[in-house]
Amino acid sequence: MSIFQIKQKTNGAVLWTGSATDAVSALDAMAREAGYADFAALPETIRATSPEASRLD
Repeated sequence: MSIFQIKQKTNGAVLWTGSATDAVSALDAMAREAGYADFAALPETIRATSPEASRLD
């Protein structure tokens, strides 16, 4: 597992930091922590901000 940080591309706001196996898993983990089933279940307004997962380690 690696540490990922998810930021909005549009304004650089950090949305989530945590452990995941890859960037896709990190996006899904962020969504689950926010109460959604996975990244695809997030509202379009959030997905439209183009969240980007970056590996920190």
